[in-house]
Amino acid sequence: MDYQYLKYKSENGLNTVTLDRPPLNVLTIAMMEELIMALQQADVEPGTLILLQAAGKAFSAGVDVADHTPDKVEQMMDVFERLFVAMAGLSKPLVAAVQGAALGGGLEVVLMADMVLASEKARFGQPEVVVGVFPPLACYVLPRLLSWPQAMELLLGGGAIDAERALALGLVNRVIPHEGFAAGVAEWLEKFVQLSPVVLALTKKAAKAGMGEDFAATLSLIDTIYLNELMPTHDASEGLRAYLEKRRPVWQGK
Repeated sequence: MDYQYLKYKSENGLNTVTLDRPPLNVLTIAMMEELIMALQQADVEPGTLILLQAAGKAFSAGVDVADHTPDKVEQMMDVFERLFVAMAGLSKPLVAAVQGAALGGGLEVVLMADMVLASEKARFGQPEVVVGVFPPLACYVLPRLLSWPQAMELLLGGGAIDAERALALGLVNRVIPHEGFAAGVAEWLEKFVQLSPVVLALTKKAAKAGMGEDFAATLSLIDTIYLNELMPTHDASEGLRAYLEKRRPVWQGK
């Protein structure tokens, strides 16, 4: 299958999906639709692991703010939710290789990976509150991955952390030198691609079964809060408008 915003290849036990909208790999509705298809293709073709990586300066600077406008936000939230449900349903282990910044929706994509590798130049953050919204998927995942105070600092503060801090918090498995990052990723993955694909898939399935949570239903509830309670507020509209107009938002607290 040909993709406009992605690259796909399958070799040496890896099914590799590369975000290819450099330099920042901003996620548009069309790009997320392609990402769903590419990940599902990777899950059914021969291979042990799915590797999600990116071309360009950033892994992804997040979802296109222009897709948050009233005429597009429901469509954007629909594809965003379908993307994460698709990622949650992958049978193969999914590894994210983050060579640069993963911010906003870009970090949320990373949070859905089973394992994460980061270069020394990687940065991780959820800046949504700065423009008057919140990150739905991160509101689900971060409190489950981190302590509550650390999760809330990332969600409420809008700041970013470096790769070493992400490693200390448990958001990434390994920090790899930026020079030779691709080779370092390949070396780290070697021990996994030599194992049985079916055993790895069933081990992942068993681990998820032990979590005992209905991901799709909970994410749908969070998205309902986003669309029906957050988006009608003045401050959500003001924050997004101010970002697009390149000015400071004027909050009214309503």
